[in-house]
Amino acid sequence: MARLLAALFVGMLAFVTPLHAAPQVRVQSVDGPQTVDPLAAPPDVKAIVFLFTSTDCPISNRYAPEVRRLATTYGPKGVVFRLIYPNPAETASAIREHLASFAYAGVAHAYRDPKLDLVKFVGATITPEAAIVAGGKIVYRGRIDDRYVDLGLERPAATTHDLDDAIEAVVAGKKVPHPTTQAVGCFIADFAR
Repeated sequence: MARLLAALFVGMLAFVTPLHAAPQVRVQSVDGPQTVDPLAAPPDVKAIVFLFTSTDCPISNRYAPEVRRLATTYGPKGVVFRLIYPNPAETASAIREHLASFAYAGVAHAYRDPKLDLVKFVGATITPEAAIVAGGKIVYRGRIDDRYVDLGLERPAATTHDLDDAIEAVVAGKKVPHPTTQAVGCFIADFAR
């Protein structure tokens, strides 16, 4: 029982640890060789939504229209969307091609995370998986919605819109109702092999 409680406590730390106490997290720009702090944002930004994705994960790619809709809806409300590509084998040119193919240009910035610094920091394990940083804390991590019940098992339409609900709560200055949900998709650990 003590081990279970300790594991639960460690898993919850990301949701209570202020980001100013976070270790140095760096990702690579797809526009050049420089690295950037993905947690940095202008002061008027209410939240940063990180969406961990991959050029060849079919579930990630199926969510492109929903991600564009969310970015278009919440961008004017102070929410920044950042696509994070954790697969070290994905080149900047392949990512730029992916951005063009799925019409992400203008709605989200893209970064590579080949060392999995941001992945480890937020605890992401799947593509697609989202993490929201607001008020100096990670306030949500999980699925976009419940359209995918399991690998190969898809509902005709989502019945729960977890990421949308979480962003709406942040924008309204409220607590996120369900701060963690289980994402379904391609395992990030498989990219490191």
